[in-house]
Amino acid sequence: MSVPTLTPSSQTSTVVLPSTGSLGTEADGSENTIHYPLGVYVKPGADLFDTNFMTGAADQVAYTFKKLGGDVLDVELTVGNIYAAYEEATLEYSYIVNLHQSKNILHSSLGATTGTFDSDGQRTDSKSSANVELKYPKFKFGYAKAVMDQTISEVGLGGTTPVYSASFNTTASVQDYDLQQIVSSSAIDGTSLGADYTGSVGDKRIIIRRVFYKTPHAMWRFYGYYGGMNAVGNLSTYGMYADDSTYEVIPPWHNKAQAMAYEDAIYTRNSHYSYEIKNNNLRIFPMPSVVTPKKIFFEFTIENDPWSDTSGKDSGTEGVNNMNTLPLANVPYKNINSIGKQWIRRFALALSKETLGEIRSKFGAIPIPNNNVTLNGTALISQGREEQKNLRDELQKVLDELTYQKMTETQSAVAKSVQEMSRTYPYFIYTG
Repeated sequence: MSVPTLTPSSQTSTVVLPSTGSLGTEADGSENTIHYPLGVYVKPGADLFDTNFMTGAADQVAYTFKKLGGDVLDVELTVGNIYAAYEEATLEYSYIVNLHQSKNILHSSLGATTGTFDSDGQRTDSKSSANVELKYPKFKFGYAKAVMDQTISEVGLGGTTPVYSASFNTTASVQDYDLQQIVSSSAIDGTSLGADYTGSVGDKRIIIRRVFYKTPHAMWRFYGYYGGMNAVGNLSTYGMYADDSTYEVIPPWHNKAQAMAYEDAIYTRNSHYSYEIKNNNLRIFPMPSVVTPKKIFFEFTIENDPWSDTSGKDSGTEGVNNMNTLPLANVPYKNINSIGKQWIRRFALALSKETLGEIRSKFGAIPIPNNNVTLNGTALISQGREEQKNLRDELQKVLDELTYQKMTETQSAVAKSVQEMSRTYPYFIYTG
């Protein structure tokens, strides 16, 4: 049987990567935007639109053609494959850099204003032009400040936790009073002096902070008729009352310390009642036989969910809470320097190798007369994925060495080294 004569319509591969790329015939390159799966950097009118990106993608075609030996053997890739790889490499670089920046700024950004994003990862809110991903944020105590705020609220020195006041009328021969019930009922009808918490309690537990169960102290007796801050009666003649004729100059804290001691003395000698609180139940000692004092005041806070704003102000619970809500958009292509652009080229090449490997793996071998041609699809896939992993690791390793914390440690080490070196400098001896 004779061998048939084949007359194919074409003797070249249908898909062959050209040696160069092109921006297209339109001035803005829009003819080639169909080659980019996401089109993040090529949408005309968008914040990230950049003709330089398309120039870089076109140059990547020539780079890939040479690196994969296109001038020796056909490379079964399209220009669109290279453009897609270049876009993915740019977005991957932006992703890793933003992860690095998240490590830098999250501690100072908790509670800050977040943003809203479109499908490309670009901000769509009113502050979309802020370009936070390009800014150097100021250091803030962040989470530590929130912890300190709650701490000072607990010890009664300030903070942002609302502190409410309420009161109740004492009843003769009644020793126990349920403060939780008193507050809860008054929060419903709003008739008490603590009406500013109306509707805020419900079934939430209150925390009693202070109870005022004694009359105000006669502080004027300590300071005397003619004294005041920075002056006090001579301690040698100091007794139950301030000495109005002999004075010593003292700092204000000394005044306050003696005033506190005097208050405690008044309380010890003159107080009629003491109390204890268990599970928000107030018990007065001893049991009052007559109604005095007629009204007892107390201060309390309401236990709320940690993510609730209770002060009527924006305290940051609706802001940044983790890496996901940081207002970081994609890094603009024009702001990626030469280091980043070379990383993008190498990563795009690795992606192209993987794609070419996937294509060639569809055919394990191609039959030719009296033999088969084995394709290297599997090897290309393995090589491309390994290069991608190495590039990611390389970039992440470098960025981890450039966190603000690491740079501070490096500067500290340099400063110590300079001090050690300066000790070896010879001292000049001047003779006159």
